[in-house]
Amino acid sequence: MPVPIPRQRAIPAVESGQAQAASPGGTSTEEAPRKETTVENTSHTNLTLLLIEDDPGGSAIVPELLDSAGKPIRVRTARNLTEAERLLTDDVHCILLDLALPGRPDDEDELGVLKHVLELAPRHAVLALTASGDAERGAEAVRVGAQDYLFRDELDGRLLSRAIRYAVERKRSDTAERRLAEGRMRAQENRRLERGLLPTPLLEGSSLRFAARYRPGRSRALLGGDFYDVVRTADGTVHAMIGDVCGHGPDEAALGVELRIAWRALTLAGLCGDELLGTLQQVLEHERADDEIFATLCTVDIAPDGRRAGLCLAGHPSPLLARPGRAARLLPYDNNGPALGLLPGARWPRMQVELGAEWSLMLYTDGLIEGRVGEGRERLGQDGMVSMVRRQLSEGLRGEALLRAAVNEVRDLNGGELADDVAVLLLDRGV
Repeated sequence: MPVPIPRQRAIPAVESGQAQAASPGGTSTEEAPRKETTVENTSHTNLTLLLIEDDPGGSAIVPELLDSAGKPIRVRTARNLTEAERLLTDDVHCILLDLALPGRPDDEDELGVLKHVLELAPRHAVLALTASGDAERGAEAVRVGAQDYLFRDELDGRLLSRAIRYAVERKRSDTAERRLAEGRMRAQENRRLERGLLPTPLLEGSSLRFAARYRPGRSRALLGGDFYDVVRTADGTVHAMIGDVCGHGPDEAALGVELRIAWRALTLAGLCGDELLGTLQQVLEHERADDEIFATLCTVDIAPDGRRAGLCLAGHPSPLLARPGRAARLLPYDNNGPALGLLPGARWPRMQVELGAEWSLMLYTDGLIEGRVGEGRERLGQDGMVSMVRRQLSEGLRGEALLRAAVNEVRDLNGGELADDVAVLLLDRGV
């Protein structure tokens, strides 16, 4: 006998149509209309049973049934799988299947009809009905996927009512357990993906300090269309990059990863500036799913002495430079080139910038500046972001703490989670 399972949250009921119903006296009424409502908690709502059995004589094998609250359990009858599919609406809680029902001509398995029912109703509880001398077949039915089995000639109302209630609750419990296990598996896979797809900076031998924050805009997403990376080449130059593929779906996230990996490979191979961006544009044009997709990019190459850098902008916001004793400011962006993927044969000028002896350089995507400020339509913008970072620097925030405070404040100003992806990275020298 099945053991009772703790009751789960109720599922709302709906009205249904017509089918055969077994009367308490054992006669059946064909196509009798009935009001049906479905599951919720089995102690509060009438249960509905779908009986699938082949009885040419029309004699009812199901006695009068009552649920735990004394309410009648409604019964629909289907003579074959075609009828069962028509009668299997959302308000059915449990299926009682006679294993003696003839299967389909192509069935090679004696439990073929049960397997068809399980495919037809993966979210419903299923009870198998078999002859008293065929316990082995009943046990096999449970192994295949039924919640329990019953003997046809031992049925009584009390036994069947309890079996139905327990089967429904067991199915709910199994479903909840499976979803929990799937959630845990997805979380483990996400952690593995995160380790593999988010970059690990290659800064060995450099005195620069690195920090980054990343927040995808899609709900429950691991990655968005934003991407970044930092590497140090053999000559001591530190190269940093941040970019943004237009759009927020998984295709854009995958393209962002491809561009990041391509940038790292090209940088380590010695490419820089216009030559590197031109090659990245070819990669994007080849890999994108649609000709309308483009990507913005900001690259910085910091000289081995750390005092100056080359800057290339491809339709991307300019980095913010902070130095002791001076107000944080945006680097020049007058020579900003077009985003990758917009203009064939485009060029991206490389600007020389003086950094000084001590500095912090913040690269970011537009998700950080396009959030709203309050309930109106006003956006934070670059000026608002610069003012915010200046204040946070004056409060003594640096490194990870600065980035965390910046992203959190932008989210708070927006009144909740940001719709766009956000990526921010910070390089510090002697600060």
